[in-house]
Amino acid sequence: MKIKSKSKKINKAWLNDHLNDPYVKLAQKEGYRARAAYKLSEIDETLKLIRPGQVVVDLGAAPGAWSQYLRRRFAPAGAAAGELNGTVIALDLLEFEPIEGIVFIQGDFREDSVAQQLVDALAGRPVDVVLSDMAPNLSGIESSDAARVAHLVELAVEFAGLHLKPEGALVCKMFHGSGYSQLVKLFKERFRVVKPIKPKASRDKSSETFLVGLGLKARAQAVAPA
Repeated sequence: MKIKSKSKKINKAWLNDHLNDPYVKLAQKEGYRARAAYKLSEIDETLKLIRPGQVVVDLGAAPGAWSQYLRRRFAPAGAAAGELNGTVIALDLLEFEPIEGIVFIQGDFREDSVAQQLVDALAGRPVDVVLSDMAPNLSGIESSDAARVAHLVELAVEFAGLHLKPEGALVCKMFHGSGYSQLVKLFKERFRVVKPIKPKASRDKSSETFLVGLGLKARAQAVAPA
């Protein structure tokens, strides 16, 4: 009974923090599906990554806040609907409520059928920016969780090597803790410039951070399968 009571208190405290979070309120006001939109917004404003006319792939896209931000960046006057100057391809294992102008592919991009859908959607175009907000279901066991996080980061880096322009960028979510330094090393091996960013919209209590890789090193570039 004590464990259950403690769990209820933790859930109630989280819910209270969530409902009073200024970014949650702002997301509701501005029509974003999640506060995560403001994380990408700050990263973009800091590094000037997103520009109209680009091809951007959003990995781990559900529920869609990053794709929403992208479509507004690609639309005249930041419109949430209508004309779109650019291509956004969103991928996720989960279902995704449609966003006007966004191409959504559901499935695991390591599977041939899903990879082929991506190739078809790209139509021979290289990718300007790869975004990865992918995160595993955490077990609370540090070593196991660190391995799961590292695996998703490695998948994103491999994906970028296959599809990214030589001068393109990868934005990848990860967490400070066991294995973090190894992931930074991986980024430095693959990209000419590596920048860690913790947006203000990331909660202070969270170990979440983002690594941005700019410009693939020549040996990191791979040839996408035909």
